[in-house]
Amino acid sequence: MTPRYSARVTHPVAHASIVYWRRSIWNGTRCVPVLMTLDQGWLRARDRAGAEVFAVPAGQVAGRLTRLGTLLLTVGGRRYALVGRGAAVSPDPSPEQRRDLVDFWAHRTAPTGDGPGFLDQLFNGAAAFNTRSWRTALAAGGAGVR
Repeated sequence: MTPRYSARVTHPVAHASIVYWRRSIWNGTRCVPVLMTLDQGWLRARDRAGAEVFAVPAGQVAGRLTRLGTLLLTVGGRRYALVGRGAAVSPDPSPEQRRDLVDFWAHRTAPTGDGPGFLDQLFNGAAAFNTRSWRTALAAGGAGVR
């Protein structure tokens, strides 16, 4: 008997950045930074304390990018609203998150391509670029995103 494989073609993709998990649409202090990484087919997210928010094969992730730049992911039946930057009252990324991000890219080639648009960079701190780059990386890694 021949094993069945997914018809979805994936490419080796590595991507990482700090995004903000919007746990409340109204309370900016509940918009918290998470270090999200995609490597070797696994999508992982860790909070400021280093606790794992989720860790799943990329093929088990579904989602979409909204017109306002929110990346809505469904992971293990739970929905996560991720944005490219936090609110003015959101906590900053922890020193450990920043260090882990630097360590991630120290042994990998950062993606190339178009950077953020002028207005996105000027008015939004490249937040839309951050979530768009995640949609692209997840799609290339086998996630069901649109």
